Amino acid sequence: METKTLDDVNLNNLLTARFAYESLASAFAKHIEAWQTTVVDRLERSRWTGSTADQVHADLRVFAGKLKAADQELVLVGSALAEAHRSIALAQSKLIQVMDDAKAAGITVKPDGSMTWNNDRDSSGFAGPGAANKAEALSLRLRDVLSEADHADQEISRRLRHFVDNATSGTGLDNATAEADRKANQGRLDIPDAKATPEQVKAWWNGLTPGEQEQLVQNHPEEIGNRDGIPAVGRDEANRLTLKREHDRLQSEFDKLGPEPVERLMPGEVVYAESMEHMQWREKHADLEDKLKGINAIQSRLDDTVTLDHPRSYLLGFDTEGKGHAIVAINNPDTADNVVTYVPGTGARLGSIPGDINRSDDMVAAAGQADSTKTTSSITWVGYDAPQTIFPQAADDSYADGARDKLHSFETGLRATHEGLPSHNTILGHSYGSTTVGYALRDRTLPVDDVIFVGSPGVGVDNAKDLHVDPNHVYAGRGDADAIEWALPENPADYVRDGVSEWGTKITNGFGALAPYSGFHAEADNHLAFGRDPANGHFGGQEIPTDPGTEHSDYWQGSSLHAMGKIIAGK
Repeated sequence: METKTLDDVNLNNLLTARFAYESLASAFAKHIEAWQTTVVDRLERSRWTGSTADQVHADLRVFAGKLKAADQELVLVGSALAEAHRSIALAQSKLIQVMDDAKAAGITVKPDGSMTWNNDRDSSGFAGPGAANKAEALSLRLRDVLSEADHADQEISRRLRHFVDNATSGTGLDNATAEADRKANQGRLDIPDAKATPEQVKAWWNGLTPGEQEQLVQNHPEEIGNRDGIPAVGRDEANRLTLKREHDRLQSEFDKLGPEPVERLMPGEVVYAESMEHMQWREKHADLEDKLKGINAIQSRLDDTVTLDHPRSYLLGFDTEGKGHAIVAINNPDTADNVVTYVPGTGARLGSIPGDINRSDDMVAAAGQADSTKTTSSITWVGYDAPQTIFPQAADDSYADGARDKLHSFETGLRATHEGLPSHNTILGHSYGSTTVGYALRDRTLPVDDVIFVGSPGVGVDNAKDLHVDPNHVYAGRGDADAIEWALPENPADYVRDGVSEWGTKITNGFGALAPYSGFHAEADNHLAFGRDPANGHFGGQEIPTDPGTEHSDYWQGSSLHAMGKIIAGK
C-alpha cells in the first residue's frame, strides 16, 4: 500500500457503510422474529396433523435453521466491517503522526513515500544538519505504518471473501458452518497456550487485524512481549509498556526502602556480625538498584536518535523475575538480511545489559563493514538465568540445561517471523553463554547457519560435528590472555595419560589449576569444564583470530571483531 492510498481513505464512508450493514442485519433479524411469530408459531398451534403437516413442519424447521444461520453470518460480516474501520483508522492516525513529524522537521513526504528536504544551508527553508537522520527514522516508521495498513486490508478482505463464498455456495445457511464461524470470531483474541510452536503463534497473529493486535498489546503486554512467533514490532510495542510499568513499580519500591539501617557489631567489636535488618535492606537495595540500572539503559537506547550509524533498537523480551531478563535487538530481525543472536555468560542479567547492547552495536557495525549492501540485526539475548559467580555457579551446567528450550524457541521464532527470503542467521556464545549455546545445539538443534564461540569453557561436546551444524560453519576463538583456561574438567582424571596430565601439571577438581594456552593448531588437546576446548584444532571447527594479549572480555575489538563481522555477514 502506498502513502497516498492510505491517506485518501474516507473513514466517514467506511463508518457509514458499516452502520448501514448493521442496520440491514438488524432488520433481517426482526423479519426472522416476525416470521417465527406470525407463521411458524401459529402453524404449530393450528392442530393441523397428518403426513403432509409433518412434512411441512419439518421443512419449516429446516428453513428456520437456515434463516438463523444466515442471521449469524450477517452479524459476523458487520463485525468484519467494524474491524476494518478500526484498523484503517489506527493506521491512518499513525500516518498522520508521521506526516506531522515530517512537516515539523522540514521534510516533505511524497505520495510514493519518498522524502525530500531543503539541504541548502544558506536557505531560509534549510531543514537542518540532522535532516537525513530524521528522514531515515521517519522512513522506518512509515514503512511499518504502510505494512500495517496493507495487512489490515488483506485480512479484512480475506474475512469478507469467506462470507461471500459461504453466501454464494449456500454453506452459510448451514448451522454447523455458521456456528464454526461464530466460534472462530469469538476465540480470535485467545492467546495460544504454552504448547503452541512459534510457527503456530505466528499463524494466529497473522490472522488478526492490526486493531485486534493492538488490543492484545495493550491488554496483555507481558504475554505478547515475550512470546516467540510474534513479530518484532509487536513484541517491542508490548515490552515498552511493560518496561515503563516495571520502572515505575521498582522506583517506588526503591524510594520506600528508606535510609540504610545501622549495622550492628558484636560485644567488644572483635567479631563483625551484620544485623538481619541491615542485610535484608542491603540485598533489596542492591537488587533494585541493579534492575533500575538495566531498565534505564534499555530505555535510553530505545529513545536514542536513529541515524545511519546508530540504528533503531527493539525490545523483544523483558521481565524482572529473579535477576531480570531482557532481549534487545539492534535493527529489526524480521526485515534484516543477517541476524546474529549474542548469548552472554556468567554475570548476565538485567543490570549487566548496557555493555552487552554496546557489543551488539559493534557487531552491526562490523557486519556492515564486511558487506555494506546488507542490513544486520544483532540481538543481545539475556533470556535465561545465567550463573552470577565464577565458582561455584559457573562450574554447574544446570544453567545451560535450563536455557535449551528457551533458546530453541527464540531461534525458531526468528525464522517464523522473518519477512521475505530467509535471513543468514548466526548464534554467538561468549564464556558460559557458549556452553548454553552448545547445549541447545547438541540437544535441541538450532535453525542457524553459523555458530561462533569465544572465551568458551566448553560447549558440551568434544567435536563440532556433534552440534548438528556443518563443522565448516562452527567458529571458535580464545585469546592468549583469556583466564577461561583456568576452567578445568570436573573429572580431570578422564584426560590423564600414563599417570600424567596432558598439561604436565597437577590438576585439581573444578575451576582452579592452569592449563597452558594450546593455540588453535597446537598438538595439545585441552579439555575444559564442559568438554574439549572449541578453540583447539582437535575440536574440528574453524579458527577466529585474536590479537596478542586478548583477555576474556576483549573479543569485540581488533581482529576478532573483524572476523566475527565477516561471519555474521555471511562472508
